[in-house]
Amino acid sequence: MWWEKKTRPVVPPLSVSPQEAPLAPPEVEPAMSELTPKVMTPTAPGTPRTLLGRTVVAQGQLTANEDLLIEGQFQGNITLDDHCLTVGTEGHVKAEVRARQVVVLGSVTGNLAAREKIEIRRTGHVVGDLQAASVAIEEGAYFKGSIDITREGEPENSRSVTAPNTLKPGV
Repeated sequence: MWWEKKTRPVVPPLSVSPQEAPLAPPEVEPAMSELTPKVMTPTAPGTPRTLLGRTVVAQGQLTANEDLLIEGQFQGNITLDDHCLTVGTEGHVKAEVRARQVVVLGSVTGNLAAREKIEIRRTGHVVGDLQAASVAIEEGAYFKGSIDITREGEPENSRSVTAPNTLKPGV
């Protein structure tokens, strides 16, 4: 009758053996997009790094034997022969710069000379001449000046080459 309790047949739970487990989807490395943050590791971890903070305003001649990050304002000359200069997003530099590597995320007015590489990131603003073995300017960055790509072992005076005069006299 309708009040009688009907029993359902007992179905044993399904067991999944390790061989039957579905395989995990293959790991796919995401394509690099503009939103991918860039990791800045110009030198080995543990190397000393000096920071000129956002509220620092300095001028003169700056020489160091360690990496330098400028988030404030600096005017003058910067020499970091074997180290990296990073101008942070809040940094404003008006200087002649000589370094092993230069990374610009802020604003620089002046000539930059790097033994290895100069990078101007998307937020970077550079007005001046660049001289380095390698130069990278990210899309969206502002740059006004000239670029001189140097090669190791090349004497400085042989770098500037003038075009031969192809015009004939009297023509």
